[in-house]
Amino acid sequence: GRSANMDTGERDFLNTPPMKTVRFGGRVTDMLDKQQRGDSTDYELLKHQLTDPDIKDAQIINWLQEFRSCVTQLSKEHEQLVYSVLRLPWAERSQAVVDEYMSFLSNLVTAQTVFLCICVRMVVSHFTPKRVTICEEGVDISDSDDEDENLPRTFERCHQALQLISKYVPSTSRFLLPILQENFPFIQKSSRTLECYIHNLLRVTVYLPVIRRDVLELIIGKLLKLDVSASRADIEEAEENVTDSQRTEDLMEEGLFDMDEDTPPEHLPSSTLMAHPEAEKLDALMSVLMAYIKDVCCLHVDQTKDVYRDLLSVFDKVILTTHASCHVQYLLFYLCSFRLALAEAFLDHLWKILQNLSQPAVLRQAAAGYLGSFLARAKFVPVHTVRACLDLLLSWIHGYIHNQDGSGSPVCCDISLHGPFYAACQAAFYTLVFRHRALLEADMRKGLEFLQGLNLERVVMCQLNPLKVCLPAVTNLFAAVTRKYQVAFCYTIIERNNRHMLPVVRSSTGGDRVSANTNPLDSFFPFDPYLLKRSGQLIEPLYQKWEELCDTELLPSTKGLQVRGQRDDEDDFLREETPKTECIMGMTPSSLDSNLQSPSSVGSPRTGFHLAKICQYSRLLHADFLFMSVRCI
Repeated sequence: GRSANMDTGERDFLNTPPMKTVRFGGRVTDMLDKQQRGDSTDYELLKHQLTDPDIKDAQIINWLQEFRSCVTQLSKEHEQLVYSVLRLPWAERSQAVVDEYMSFLSNLVTAQTVFLCICVRMVVSHFTPKRVTICEEGVDISDSDDEDENLPRTFERCHQALQLISKYVPSTSRFLLPILQENFPFIQKSSRTLECYIHNLLRVTVYLPVIRRDVLELIIGKLLKLDVSASRADIEEAEENVTDSQRTEDLMEEGLFDMDEDTPPEHLPSSTLMAHPEAEKLDALMSVLMAYIKDVCCLHVDQTKDVYRDLLSVFDKVILTTHASCHVQYLLFYLCSFRLALAEAFLDHLWKILQNLSQPAVLRQAAAGYLGSFLARAKFVPVHTVRACLDLLLSWIHGYIHNQDGSGSPVCCDISLHGPFYAACQAAFYTLVFRHRALLEADMRKGLEFLQGLNLERVVMCQLNPLKVCLPAVTNLFAAVTRKYQVAFCYTIIERNNRHMLPVVRSSTGGDRVSANTNPLDSFFPFDPYLLKRSGQLIEPLYQKWEELCDTELLPSTKGLQVRGQRDDEDDFLREETPKTECIMGMTPSSLDSNLQSPSSVGSPRTGFHLAKICQYSRLLHADFLFMSVRCI
């Protein structure tokens, strides 16, 4: 009968006689009475026995039964004793020990809520692999036991315990979050330790959704620190160094006689491990979060909208305000790929931030960057949505131009005054460069009517002069596309802008001043190519890579110039266009510093202004002038 009761989880613990064990001292109740009267000898002996590393299952069960029967006698002064009981090695023991421990927890938190936090801390302490001591070269080193095969079972039991506590004490969630924050492993810990902890935090949100937003903010805040510390340039350099080293090793192994049979570099097998240590850790953690998002969207469909709202709140609070993050923002990108409604809701959210005058200008500019990058790169955003967003963007841009023209005051090209406007223009130009083929391929006539209806020529020719501020790689490709379809003619304006090496902006105190600050629009495309290998496998099928413009869309002087030796799978939107458009770059006003730095992947192209190419280029400028003159007639 006893075994049947144990199987059903209804064992009568109070009426079950204690199992025979080797122990010293009296019963727990007697020890507590003696300690109350001032005799703490047996009390100290009890604490010592509870910390015995060789304690047997039967002894643990015996102690837990006795403590469970006297929980009402335990008070704050017995905190150390209760702590010793809670630290008994229960999670890795037999099911009988686990059942007994769960019952003790239930009784303790119900009778003595003063011990709630210490119980929760005990459970959370099992969210990472236990510490083990490793001897290396005669030195003892404490590290996590990443090879423990019983971790899944241990984690399962911990979540059962936490659910049990929250069942008996509904306010558990209020005390849980600070404990989760305190116990978060240092970001320098092993990937396995961080993976386990983040996995368990996300699992908690499944049965305690009230803390999901705060948990996501906690996790993403940690990931952003990793993301920012592993810059795009550093990751690419580390990967290139490993590739070069591997190629050298392969050649040495093959020997001189196999040189003719060398495998081309692009066909060499690539490891799934990242060469950059922080990038490797970030890759593992992003994989955990993406697996969580996938589970929510596929297995818990009813929670998808709630997870989206929570993640969007975290986006506003910590992601949008973080400069130079490369990968963490892809969590929203990935989530939006599961439902078109989510993608459209995200675009609408960004649009509202951009046009909200009460928002700081820097956030409005960031929102415009996200808007343009998302429209350009997300394959799952259909053409009709792209068209609707461009309509909104251009309507707002034209309204802004109209207000400036009608203000009665001089209009100058000053990004500090008109930052959101320039960011919106760059978003529109960037989107058109990437999506113009999709806009036109279904119906060329209707597509051209749509592009003409955007009145892009008014935008590029207005006094605010967006072509002077936007990134050269974007403006030049935009100029090539709009020239091909004869919807705007930018080269004359670009040439005029290139004559000015330094920008002149209006000072608030009157007069003119020269500024050489870095362009705030420089290097800001949040959904530039995703570099992490394992988690990137989920992003790759959703991602719109850069498709090189055909010869008819390029300038005559730039045809045939290619960047060689790059991987086939590399997104080279700005890389390949840099040498192609050198002839029309020059020094970009407002971004002298960024030109001199010449960021490798998303910044301004290399400085340089070649007179011979300008001469070749002048024919095209003349053609633009003639065509505009004909249109005016």
